[in-house]
Amino acid sequence: MPEISLSHSQSSFQQLKSHINEQIIGQDVLVERMLIALLADGHILVEGAPGLAKTRAINVLSKGIEADFHRVQFTPDLLPADLTGTEIYRPQQGLFEFQKGPLFHNLVLADEINRSPAKVQAALLEAMAERQITVGSTTYPLPKLFMVMATQNPIEQEGTYPLPEAQLDRFLLHVAIDYPEAEHEKEILHLARREAKGDFRKKNKDFQPISQQAVLSARDEVLDIHMADSLEDYLLQIILATRNPAAYGEDLAGWLQYGASPRASIALDRCARAKAWLQQRDFVGPEDIQDMAFDVLRHRLILSYEAEAEGITTDDFIKQLIARVAVP
Repeated sequence: MPEISLSHSQSSFQQLKSHINEQIIGQDVLVERMLIALLADGHILVEGAPGLAKTRAINVLSKGIEADFHRVQFTPDLLPADLTGTEIYRPQQGLFEFQKGPLFHNLVLADEINRSPAKVQAALLEAMAERQITVGSTTYPLPKLFMVMATQNPIEQEGTYPLPEAQLDRFLLHVAIDYPEAEHEKEILHLARREAKGDFRKKNKDFQPISQQAVLSARDEVLDIHMADSLEDYLLQIILATRNPAAYGEDLAGWLQYGASPRASIALDRCARAKAWLQQRDFVGPEDIQDMAFDVLRHRLILSYEAEAEGITTDDFIKQLIARVAVP
């Protein structure tokens, strides 16, 4: 496909992507999805086994842009105020002063979000949706550049608090990651040794972080990426097919209980545009919509009991849907 001349923002993001890939080896999909979430002004839920560089990835991203980062370890005894902040009484002044919590950072890692009870999850997800928090009678806006990356561990589900479907819908993307390939793991060993000796920090000292204004400008460019009317209809047909799967086969109708909301349409539109922009194109292709459909829809579809009993996953359903909805 033809490439366009890189804008300043695209050039900066290409350098950022290369910078992150040098430190997060074997997780190219995760790196790309983080950048897409950043460009689409959304939040990302990452599911994978321990030790797959989930925490490291967002930490590296935060250092690649001029933004502050905070990691919150979600535990059963965490309270909503531990995220939002609280009012502290100052006896010298005789008044209460609001002390901001971790949510007032630009990038927030909610590590193992399903380890904390519903009240804490609700406090985080409200902030994600409204971009503000309310303490008492006062509302405080969150930073304009604000992204949450939450992680879930697919094993050790004992004593966890699964996110309700309505709250899962607040995440732009649900990314599932797996173990790296053998050749990538070898590179990880080499990288770990170089970092232990301090060689890697010397190598990357010349990298210049992207400003927040550059990120905001890049978001505007993403919104201007061209999507043909026929492709927009194709995108909508995929979403509508989740609400009426019987039109594409009785087997699909038996697999699904609930389909995706209009929020999914908006998410797929923005993510497809962001993916095309990252790949240095000025238009969206059907492959962008198809590729992003999995991460956009994975957490928004509710399978039937029959499908779960047969071992059908949401990815299986999405794969069949993409195969059956006609490409323009």
